[in-house]
Amino acid sequence: MNVEGARRFGEAAIGTNYNINRQTRNILFDEKMGGTIHMAIGQSYLQTGGKNQSSIHWDLISDMTQGGEIWADGQKIYENGRFLISR
Repeated sequence: MNVEGARRFGEAAIGTNYNINRQTRNILFDEKMGGTIHMAIGQSYLQTGGKNQSSIHWDLISDMTQGGEIWADGQKIYENGRFLISR
């Protein structure tokens, strides 16, 4: 089955609330947990300028505390669930 727009990311974010220390099974809460990233395939938030339209929006959460990295412009900015750069 091919769902229109489901092959594109609709959202990506980094969880920064380190006071959340366990999953609650409430995706809108869990996706903010510090040390995680989350991505959604399908529908983007049109209110924030997103362009992807789909009948689905499927959130996926990944724990980044065990070796995860994020790089930007050739520089590692995030490792093991924590930002490496400061304000």
